Amino acid sequence: MHQKYHGEYLHALAIAVTTMPDRCLSFQLVFTGCESDGEEVENVHGGAMWARMPITALVGDIPLEQWPERMPTHLAQPWDCPSHHHSVIKFARTSPSPWQCKIDGEFYTGRYLFTVDYTESEVADCPAQHKQSHVLVLTDAGKWTGNVVALPNNRVRVTSPAFWQTGKGAPDFKPSQWTHCAEQDDSYMNAAVTFDNLYNE
Repeated sequence: MHQKYHGEYLHALAIAVTTMPDRCLSFQLVFTGCESDGEEVENVHGGAMWARMPITALVGDIPLEQWPERMPTHLAQPWDCPSHHHSVIKFARTSPSPWQCKIDGEFYTGRYLFTVDYTESEVADCPAQHKQSHVLVLTDAGKWTGNVVALPNNRVRVTSPAFWQTGKGAPDFKPSQWTHCAEQDDSYMNAAVTFDNLYNE
């Protein structure tokens, strides 16, 4: 890395994601070597692995007329990962339709891939600071088309004309400052209330 192949295309599959505090998302890759298909060159990459490839080194698997310009990290992922601990989920209801992505003050179109949700750190577990990383491929972003980005809720808007009408302008709500917990209620001091289960008379 940083020595050869900069600006060249090496086909690979991203098979896992790593989150490290104060760093951007990084990915475990397995190279397929298929860029040498049909050419009389030796396949030296097929099956090779690479750990912690940064998100800014990836290009999405979409048709491209030319390779995209590499995005600065702070635009591709505005907030670094807040924890080592995370879950990878895919929101089925928001998957098929294009997303609107706000990057550097402009709106672009992206294709949703999956979401990284963080936990088990002071920042990740704070209601006012918690962020998710929605990982998308930019599909209509001019010189950045094809880049992979990871954007929080307040930098994206999901379109789905079959289910809702996409709004315009900033939603009029702010991040929650509250945690919600059942067992902090005063009723838990009363055992008769706390243990009033199905079999209690």
